[in-house]
Amino acid sequence: MAKGRELKGRIKSTENTRKITRTMEMVATSKLKRATDRVVAARPFATAIADTIANLYSPELAERFPLLRQPTAVRRAAVLALTSNRGLAGAFNANLIKEARNTVARLEREGAEVDLHVVGRKGVGFFRYVGRALATQRTDLGDRPGAEEATSLVTALMEGFVGGRLDAVYVVASRFNSVLSTPPTTEQILPVRPPETKPGAARRDYLLFPSAEELLTQLLPAYVRNAVYRALVETAAAEQAARRTAMKNATDNASELLTVYRRNYNRARQAQITQEIAEIVGGAAALE
Repeated sequence: MAKGRELKGRIKSTENTRKITRTMEMVATSKLKRATDRVVAARPFATAIADTIANLYSPELAERFPLLRQPTAVRRAAVLALTSNRGLAGAFNANLIKEARNTVARLEREGAEVDLHVVGRKGVGFFRYVGRALATQRTDLGDRPGAEEATSLVTALMEGFVGGRLDAVYVVASRFNSVLSTPPTTEQILPVRPPETKPGAARRDYLLFPSAEELLTQLLPAYVRNAVYRALVETAAAEQAARRTAMKNATDNASELLTVYRRNYNRARQAQITQEIAEIVGGAAALE
């Protein structure tokens, strides 16, 4: 009965694992709904502020704003890589780390010095393991990032760009297209590049108060902060989507294993009973 006891232990262990993965799947599904709502709520403001900057932009005004400064060459750049604090999300963190490494490698091949800023325990742990020096590291962001967290992440980077210490700033994050499509992407947030207007599109005529220069003074930093905020909320939603998918697959695999284990256990029990009956019949025949 050693094999039967072993299979019974495996069945119990797999049942407990399935309970955990199913619970984690349900939690991720609940968090995913709220995270998706934040993504949807953040996009209209981002579209509106980008559209406003595109309509206010002019080459004359661009010369007055450091955030619009287009460097002739990128000598020093900053890369802000967003990862999660927890695992059990499939290849979510691995894909983000790979994207960050590729971005850093590309910039270094182009002759730039790169300051790497990492958010999330998974990213921090990996780059520590490979011996990569980090300019800053943050592990205090939760599942519901807000505008305050985005501001705290990007303020020093904006100051470095305005002061001329940085020539470009990139953000590595996930883009939440759908539950099944959350590709890692690299977006350049500094210098600010006004969205291109479509050929033949009518330019909106604004009545400005105060002046366009005063409006851009407020809008440009808000645009950069909002870009980081969107990256945070989309990455948070992508994390929950990846965890939900991973836990669902784990639950399905556990169910398949249970079917196999139970079938083998029943066969082992049947074989044992058959053997015991045969031994009893053989013993009775020997006594006659």
